[in-house]
Amino acid sequence: MSDSEIVLLGTGSPLPDPNRAGPSTLIRGGISNVLCDAGRGVVMRLAAVGVIPPFLSGVILTHLHSDHISDLNDVITTYWVMSGEPTPLPIYGPAGTRDVVQGILDMLRPDISYRVAHHDDLLEGPQVEVHEVAAGDEFTVGDYRVVVGESNHRPVEPTVAYRCEREGVSIVLGGDGIPCESLDNLLIGADAYVQTVIREDLVKLVPRQRFQDILDYHSTVGQAADTAERAGVRTLVLTHYVPAPPLGHYDEWRELAGGFTGQLVMGDDLTTVTVAARG
Repeated sequence: MSDSEIVLLGTGSPLPDPNRAGPSTLIRGGISNVLCDAGRGVVMRLAAVGVIPPFLSGVILTHLHSDHISDLNDVITTYWVMSGEPTPLPIYGPAGTRDVVQGILDMLRPDISYRVAHHDDLLEGPQVEVHEVAAGDEFTVGDYRVVVGESNHRPVEPTVAYRCEREGVSIVLGGDGIPCESLDNLLIGADAYVQTVIREDLVKLVPRQRFQDILDYHSTVGQAADTAERAGVRTLVLTHYVPAPPLGHYDEWRELAGGFTGQLVMGDDLTTVTVAARG
C-alpha cells in the first residue's frame, strides 16, 4: 500500500482574490494525477507542484458552475501543446459536460488553426475524451478507481461527488452543495473528505440578495463537520472558502467545526495533505 496526497490547488471562490486561485483540487498517488475541477489559475498552480498538464491522468468535474470550469480551456490547450505525441485527455463530468467542452473547442478554433499551420508535428487539434457520468457509475483514472455519487447543489443539476480509491486509501471530493443522504453513503468509511464551505454568519452580514442566495446550496463549516463525523471520516479538508479568510487565519473557522473529532485541515493554496491507508 502507498499514500495518496490531496493538494488544494485553488481555495478561492467566484470572488476575485489575488492570493487564491479558483476551485481546484489535485489527487495524486504513484504516477497518477487526478484533477478535480479547473478554476481560474489552475495551470499555474499545477506547475507550482510540478504537475504540468501532460502529467494529468484525467480531469473530473463536480458541476458546471463557471468558477469550477473557467480555466478548463487552459488545461486542454496546454495538455495538447506540451504533449510529445497525440494523447487524448479524459474528462469526466455530469450531463452537459460534452456541450461545455465542445463550446471550449469552438472558442479555441482560431488558436488551433494557427498552431496546426505553424507546427509540422501538430496535425490536428486537441484530442479530448468526454465521459458524462451519473450517480452509481464507476471508472478508472490512472491507478484510481472512481465511484460517482449524487450531490445536492440545487438548483444546479445534475451535480456529482467522487470517491477516489487507490491501494487502500479512499478520498471523497464533495464539490459544492449541502448535506444529503447520497453524499453520506459515498463517504462511509472514507479516509478523507474534501468539501466546499461557507461562513453563514459572515454571509448574512452582506446586505445583497445575490450574496444571501448562496446560503441555501453550500455547506456551512458545521454541516461539513457533522457530515464527516457521521461517516467516520478520518480527515476533513475544507476549501473554496466564502468569504475567504486572510491567508493563514483559520482559527474562527476551525471553532465552527467543533463537532468533528478527526483531523481538520484548512489552508492556503498549495496546502498538501498526505493520506495513508488505515493500519
